[in-house]
Amino acid sequence: MPSIDSRPPAATTARWLLAPLRWLWTGLWILARVLIVAWASLVIYFSNLPWAPARIGLAAGFLVFSGWALGWSRSRRATAIFAALFVAVVGWFISIAPSHDREWRPEVAVMPRAIVDGDRVRLFDVRNFEYRSRHDFTERFEEREVSLSHLVALDFFVSFWTPGPVGHTFVSFIFDNAPPVSISIETRPEVGESFDPLASLFKQFELIYVVGDERDVVGSRTTHRNEEVYLYRVQSPPDAVRRLFLIYLERINELHDRAEFYHLLSNSCTINIVRYANAAGRVGRFELRHLLNGLIDGYLYATGRLDPNYTLEELRRRGHINNAARAAGDDPDFSSLIRAGVPGISPPRADATGSP
Repeated sequence: MPSIDSRPPAATTARWLLAPLRWLWTGLWILARVLIVAWASLVIYFSNLPWAPARIGLAAGFLVFSGWALGWSRSRRATAIFAALFVAVVGWFISIAPSHDREWRPEVAVMPRAIVDGDRVRLFDVRNFEYRSRHDFTERFEEREVSLSHLVALDFFVSFWTPGPVGHTFVSFIFDNAPPVSISIETRPEVGESFDPLASLFKQFELIYVVGDERDVVGSRTTHRNEEVYLYRVQSPPDAVRRLFLIYLERINELHDRAEFYHLLSNSCTINIVRYANAAGRVGRFELRHLLNGLIDGYLYATGRLDPNYTLEELRRRGHINNAARAAGDDPDFSSLIRAGVPGISPPRADATGSP
């Protein structure tokens, strides 16, 4: 009796081998369309239209039409209309520009700047608020002067507003004859806004580098925001720290002159810290922990940038500064007090913390 399948065995085998590839291609093509439609819908939803009902309605309408055009109709005309609408959305998104002219929350209302004159650095609009609660404070911006030759170390902070693999990172530059200068790369929210990681991917927040006193930048987080804050001394020679400081100052001045958008994946706190460390001489590749920055202390430890005489668990335990910061309050010795017992840090000189 002749075989029911008259195709040559080789053709049957090839078809069997190619079937998974066809399924994979189909799946990837469907996923690509879903992502394109989702991205464009979110662009419309988070756009610069001032009326929330209009944004919601347009986003929903685009989503429904796209699903019909690409999933059910599949006619060339429907596909062409979708393509035209998508190009229009892309153009709209590109046209949305950052601005310094908005109704900012007072914590981020003033953009700092710096003047570098040889060894001398003058910092303008250094934030040093006096907090009574998270939303009750006396605003105070100061002018400070520091010397590059007296910049001796770098401290790294990781702050958690909720337990998990994501937090906020910032740094303090340590001088042997002046108080530390904290620099925190943050969103610049308007009055009534709060941070939203999804919204930050769609040009919803401008970028600011807060330059501040540690009693403000650190103390506001430990005492008034109830964040868990960890402090680490970075093992880095003073020359590298000075190069990093100058890179920060250059970026601060660029932002003062030209606004930029914050972006969670490309223009955020830890991503920029790593970028500037690379420019200052760091050698290393991109790591997932640069995005999951709540794990960044593990990366610093594994790459030899934290004190190797302690385990990572011991560094975390001794670097957890919340109790010390709350006890220090507005003490002029705040910076010295929060570093007591932190590995790798010698007691600062009295005149480095503003004490008599």
